[in-house]
Amino acid sequence: MFRKIVFLMLVLMLSATSSAADLQVGINKVRAQNNTYMLNLLKLALSYSDKPYQFVQTNDRLSKDAQYQAALHGTIAVFWGGTSPEQEETFIPVRIDGYRGLMSLRFMIIRADEIARFSQINDVSQLLEISMGQGRGWKDGDILRSAGFTVELSSKKKGLFHMLEGGRFDAFPRGATEAWAEVEANKDLSLAVEEHLIIRYPLPTYFFVNKNRIELAQDIEHGLMSALQDGEFDRFFYSSDRVQRFLRRANLQQRKIIDLNNPFLTPEAIDSRKYNLSVEDLIQGWQRIQQGEFALQSDES
Repeated sequence: MFRKIVFLMLVLMLSATSSAADLQVGINKVRAQNNTYMLNLLKLALSYSDKPYQFVQTNDRLSKDAQYQAALHGTIAVFWGGTSPEQEETFIPVRIDGYRGLMSLRFMIIRADEIARFSQINDVSQLLEISMGQGRGWKDGDILRSAGFTVELSSKKKGLFHMLEGGRFDAFPRGATEAWAEVEANKDLSLAVEEHLIIRYPLPTYFFVNKNRIELAQDIEHGLMSALQDGEFDRFFYSSDRVQRFLRRANLQQRKIIDLNNPFLTPEAIDSRKYNLSVEDLIQGWQRIQQGEFALQSDES
């Protein structure tokens, strides 16, 4: 009888330990100066679960490669970033773009005295005459090269701005929420955000979950789908200070869209675009913001 009681106690202890571990969500350390939009979105998604998930950050900020390995071996449970067939095979992808397609829009940083030159570009054949700059190893460079662009690469992001000003290439396409901030951060250089065009190619940002954390992945997907259905995703997205700053500056209704193909997507990733917002949706969203429908919230909260 005594042995039976001890055995049952051990089973209960192991079960409790296992349950506690299953509720811990290890993530890469978020740097204070970095935007925490995706972390807050993850918290929103898991708020739809009845489980008391606890977030545990790494002691140090991991590099992209180190983060990948940590997620592969279970040191962290989930990370987020641009998708690829390899990542979708290695991890459990939650195929709902955290930015609703916003990061599929690219805005070019150019030399400030060439605004007029770019205003004459109206189709992809004219745009192909423009040389582009990208970081070495970035997926954007592969996409642009596959579309026929001449692409200059640099291992150091900071160097790209100096290369652009120095005439090594003509344009540096950046994400929707990056272009204006980076021009402001490089005020010593004569650069500007091009005013006439949007380059659009699908490049979704997903949550990727360790393959042993199936229930966690299911809860994230369920939460995101629920937030899409009840409008909380729209509220979260349009209330973001990052998104509102972009919409205030972008003048989307005045821009021409040039679409490029991304040949590095899985069929499932292509299908997931059905959850994205169109440029027309974003224009309407900005109107709703101006009407006071979405109160501004800091992404750092």
